[in-house]
Amino acid sequence: MRIIFFDTETTGNTENDRLCQLGVKDRGVAAPVVNELYKPPLPITFEAMAVHHITEKMVADKPAFAESPGYGAIKEFFESEDTICVAHNIAFDAAVLQREGIVPRNMLCTLKVARALDEAGIFSNYKLQYLRYRLGIEIDDATAHDAWGDVLVLEQLFERLFAKYLANAGGDEATALAAMQEITRLPSLLKTITFGKHAGKKVTDVAKEDASYLKWLLNEKQKAPQGEEDWIYTLEQALRV
Repeated sequence: MRIIFFDTETTGNTENDRLCQLGVKDRGVAAPVVNELYKPPLPITFEAMAVHHITEKMVADKPAFAESPGYGAIKEFFESEDTICVAHNIAFDAAVLQREGIVPRNMLCTLKVARALDEAGIFSNYKLQYLRYRLGIEIDDATAHDAWGDVLVLEQLFERLFAKYLANAGGDEATALAAMQEITRLPSLLKTITFGKHAGKKVTDVAKEDASYLKWLLNEKQKAPQGEEDWIYTLEQALRV
């Protein structure tokens, strides 16, 4: 089974934004499979530029992703039944690819696996760069919010999580990979509220102290459920207790 690590940089973070950089790496192979800029069909927002530093000038002479020479091969390996596609918060990156006509077949999300393995809720968040420094991942020239730099960190994070999963659950590597993909498919049970008047508190504690707030929050999340599946699942479970 081929394992690839990938990251996208985009024109923004809405459901309509498009790809402007793609980084892809094979497990254990130093050279990139893909590390390219593309000219998107939408302008790059200034908010996005402030994060990834890709400007309109930098992509002005680049091909559109779907018209690039490597598009066919990229689509083939992302959609192959023999490829496991790994990303951090893969729901976002997979949605970006889907808007470009590519539907990743086998997906593994390191964010969801990290969250699942942190059973005690020790980490304050699960963002890639937070986990990079929290776990002591040291990589030269891995620029944050650059698709290739993030892929380099992503691979090392995966190896840490994979080793921990094997140590905790035992079994062989194929079984562990299948279990990590199952974690990816299912909604996550979130442990801590990171916003609002109860920021920093455990969801289970707020359910006991202020269930009306969780009911209100659930109603708000259900109004626009796309991307809120984990919160909706978490709140539904907390309110059943």
